[in-house]
Amino acid sequence: MRILSLPSNQMLQHVITGKFKAPSAEWKHELFNLVDYELFVMTEGVLYLSYNEENFTVKAGEYLLLPPANSWRQGFKESYCSFYWLHFSLPKSCKSADNNTDIGFDHTFTLPQSGTIPKLEKMVVLMKQLQDSVKTNYPELTLNAMTTSIITELYGQLCLNTPIQTKTVSQKQIHSDIIDFIQLNISKNIKVSDVAANFGYNEKYLSHLFSEISGISLKQLIMQRKMEAANFMLTDTNTSIAEIAKSLGFADSHNFSRAYKKYTGLTPSEYRNAFATRLLYHK
Repeated sequence: MRILSLPSNQMLQHVITGKFKAPSAEWKHELFNLVDYELFVMTEGVLYLSYNEENFTVKAGEYLLLPPANSWRQGFKESYCSFYWLHFSLPKSCKSADNNTDIGFDHTFTLPQSGTIPKLEKMVVLMKQLQDSVKTNYPELTLNAMTTSIITELYGQLCLNTPIQTKTVSQKQIHSDIIDFIQLNISKNIKVSDVAANFGYNEKYLSHLFSEISGISLKQLIMQRKMEAANFMLTDTNTSIAEIAKSLGFADSHNFSRAYKKYTGLTPSEYRNAFATRLLYHK
């Protein structure tokens, strides 16, 4: 898999962003040249895209990052899909004299060209916030900073998702299994005692072990995952707050709103209204 290098001490330059929903299952990406970097964040279906003599199959919950090249991108198979997309370029200081060829830079970070997004909901929220800022005419500096934040958020998620090498194999496995269990049961009123009972551990022991491995408590992780799921539904769907509360295992919308405000500082309605503008493009 190709690894892409990006500058770590300069802001990336926002070009354009949007969200796309295929009109039908017979849709196929049209033929377009690519002069910037492009990030795809898949939310539904499968995207079949050919670029630079390579075919990419990108599923929901995955990303694809394409660098500019003397090539065209186009679909190689029909499908229904939905995704956020972002075009960005490197700072001018990272360009050659003809402003077309990328040159080396001293401080970099690297990203695999494609892969699974550990926290899709968080990425979607950031993409939606960027689109809202574009629509409301925020200055270029803000858009560049938000673009950089999106790319480095992906980098951070991938780094945190890498198993900690100092932990034992069994510790890494239990950590991974707990996270999977929480995600699978996100719609329930799940408690630390439920997790402990599922894995056959003493509640206090499991809580201590998880905190040692992850740096946050098991209770905090459960709430964190619920709030990330809530953010996604508040920004990317029209699901009612009552339905969101039910889907996340809260007794009612009042309890959900109280927990949400304690966690984010905003009510669910305030959060949804703050990022109500989305840029929808067919491309």
